[in-house]
Amino acid sequence: MPLKSKLDSIDRKILGILQTNAKITNAQLSVEVGLSPAPTLERVKKLEKSGVIRSYHAKLDEHKIGLEVSTFVQVTLTGHNKKNIEVFMKAIDNIDEVIECHHITGRGDILLKVVTKDIASYQELILERISEIEVVDNLQSMVILSTLKNSHYLPIIDEHDG
Repeated sequence: MPLKSKLDSIDRKILGILQTNAKITNAQLSVEVGLSPAPTLERVKKLEKSGVIRSYHAKLDEHKIGLEVSTFVQVTLTGHNKKNIEVFMKAIDNIDEVIECHHITGRGDILLKVVTKDIASYQELILERISEIEVVDNLQSMVILSTLKNSHYLPIIDEHDG
């Protein structure tokens, strides 16, 4: 049985709270979910151990750390097959500026999200690193002008919601 069916209303509440404030103390979390601290901590540990909670992160402001250019890059490989995807993934895994990489359907094969300090750095990254990956056939860049929504909050669906 999938784990999602084992999440009760308290687990879902814990997950919602932790997504908005991962630094909340266990004592405060227990007050917000209506349990004492020990069972609250036990539930959090169970959610971590099961992989529902994968990690905790600080969300940085890219502009304040000098990353002024964000782009999506649609990559078309020389052939859409497992070997080419593996070759591409091995190469792209070593490029820190690529912060997201998705295997997609449609005209392209891969969608990347890339952040760089400026357009010159972006151009160098595209020309000297990404386009040089042996299985890359075509790249299409889309510069992000502004971000209207950037949520990392996943909706916590009740299995009874359908």
